[in-house]
Amino acid sequence: MNVVLTGGGTAGHVFPALAVAGELRDSHGASVTFIGATDGQEARLVPDAGFPFLGLRVRSAQSRLSPATLGAVALAFRGARACRGTVENADVVVSIGGFASASAVLAARRTRRPLVLMEPNSVPGAVNRIAARWADVVATTFAATERRLPAGVRVERTGNPIRPQIAAVATDRARLRVEAASAFDLREDRTTVLVVGGSQGARHLDEVLAQSLPALADRTDVQILVSTGPANLDIVGGAVDTGVPLLVRAVPFIERMDRALAIADLAVSRAGASVAELAACGLASILVPYPHATENHQEANALEMVAAGAATMLRDADLSSSTLTAGILDLVDDERTRAAMGAAATAWARPDAAGRIAALAVEVARPR
Repeated sequence: MNVVLTGGGTAGHVFPALAVAGELRDSHGASVTFIGATDGQEARLVPDAGFPFLGLRVRSAQSRLSPATLGAVALAFRGARACRGTVENADVVVSIGGFASASAVLAARRTRRPLVLMEPNSVPGAVNRIAARWADVVATTFAATERRLPAGVRVERTGNPIRPQIAAVATDRARLRVEAASAFDLREDRTTVLVVGGSQGARHLDEVLAQSLPALADRTDVQILVSTGPANLDIVGGAVDTGVPLLVRAVPFIERMDRALAIADLAVSRAGASVAELAACGLASILVPYPHATENHQEANALEMVAAGAATMLRDADLSSSTLTAGILDLVDDERTRAAMGAAATAWARPDAAGRIAALAVEVARPR
């Protein structure tokens, strides 16, 4: 079976797509080709994972009509012509969405190839909203997504695919926790707060965390592991006082996120599609939605997690050293609530999402 996977832009989009690619290859013997943006994270991550990659020049469209939007649409149609041969030879096209997917889903429409859409956010993106009209099925992460899609579309709540090593955290936590303590120079006997803002970090979150450290300095039972993003390391690193009981480890990027999630007892995070990883690991979380996300989709994501009992939400506009410190300490000092939130996160999660989506792709595939 020949499969085209498409989409990307950020690591948060590419990793779920690669999880599905691995499932299609390993469980169904599929040959998988990835189509994405030449300047997206997929251009590096996909070849590194061992899959063929076809790069196209794409550009994000603005929500309003403008010369930039018209240019982006023109590039999408030009890319559809460029990838038509690859798409036409596929038995099915699977898209993670984003403007990097626009060319391939257009080519799927023109060549009448079956199409499976993966929508990782509560509010579907523009490309997925349009492409849903000719998709065979839309695989969603959030329950609220279905009501934001065109009527009559087949929707299956599969969850957002996570990497196999993340899925293994729930059953291999003890070993990974020991490895994490060594790798990050942390203590196994402390309550660990993991702060993550995505692969590029979250500057405002890092700034406020840095301002919060003095209020946490005397905690001998707490440690903080923060992934700052490459540009923000000095913001947190420069605020760390090594002479106080609080342990803080700031790193620009966490390569082995499975270890970080295994040692974490609480996460402070943006509310993108990666909340699926937090949930699969049964982590209580404080979600701080990125306020400039398209159509405020991160807040919609966070609200569903809060409704499920898996998280609390702190809006970016309300984020300050006092509110962040209070939010962290409330949960650090309340193990029972953390445990209840972790159990709710586990119940909400779909750790087998990659397998579910691969099965949908096999179901709707039509050989040439």
